[in-house]
Amino acid sequence: MSEKQTVICRCEEITLEEIKETVERYKCSSREVKLRTRAGMGPCGGRTCRARIDRIVEQLGGPSVSNEVSLSYRPPVRPVSFGVLGGESK
Repeated sequence: MSEKQTVICRCEEITLEEIKETVERYKCSSREVKLRTRAGMGPCGGRTCRARIDRIVEQLGGPSVSNEVSLSYRPPVRPVSFGVLGGESK
């Protein structure tokens, strides 16, 4: 399977090739990869791909993972109707 076809972040459909290109171009950390590509920002909140992205960045010589500003996990997204947001009861 080629790098173009290897999907690292399934939620946002970010490939290994996109992550590698981003790290090589910007010499960025895994946090910056997340912000530049949206890898780890999908409905799973990075639970599936975050560790993989950290390893890829480290292997490519990017900054090692630090605990200064950690990437946070987000709760899964759930659809909410405008009626619920507006306070209407069913």
